[in-house]
Amino acid sequence: MLYVIATPIGNLGDITLRAIEALKSADVVAAEDTRRSGMLLKHFGIKKPFISYHEHNEAARTIELVERLGRGENVALITDAGTPGLSDPGLRLIRECIKRELPFTIIPGPSSILMALLGSGFSTDKFCFRGFLPVKSGQRERELRAAAERDETAIFFESPYRLTKTLATCIDVMPDQQLCIARELTKKFEEFRRGVASELLEHYQSHPPKGEIVLVISGS
Repeated sequence: MLYVIATPIGNLGDITLRAIEALKSADVVAAEDTRRSGMLLKHFGIKKPFISYHEHNEAARTIELVERLGRGENVALITDAGTPGLSDPGLRLIRECIKRELPFTIIPGPSSILMALLGSGFSTDKFCFRGFLPVKSGQRERELRAAAERDETAIFFESPYRLTKTLATCIDVMPDQQLCIARELTKKFEEFRRGVASELLEHYQSHPPKGEIVLVISGS
């Protein structure tokens, strides 16, 4: 059985009982960063062999893990934080299990996407998640222009090192729309900061952001 397990996005207390049970039952844990995941398992007193599973070896590792599953082993798939397959490796392995009719289950848990959406206070009737904003400025601008025209809430991941550039672009393409920056979710310095792009840019120019960033854009 393949267990696709959502892990805490910051606060380790957010792990679910099902996640702990699945990790304990696994024969091997496939992890994006084995060192980081090792600290997670150690915190809960779980000792398991690890295998790395990240974007640079996903194709080869998928073949290996499928072979293990075919032999009847239990495989736990986790990422550094959140749910495998959502802007993290995992979807390839899930698709291969579907193709080969191998059993798998998804164990839900903490989600920065839903947490940021709810914390923004923007509409939850319709929303879309678009993953990480493109690194290249032209592609990023096109993505933001498309978000500005939607009538639904848009959610993006963004690097703290590019946030001010993104907000500067937002001033041009959506100067009056409400935005929310969700940062360091579930951690000690958790922050939800709302406002138009110019207000947020002014703040983050004088207070350089740190940690994981989720950008939420209200619908037009």
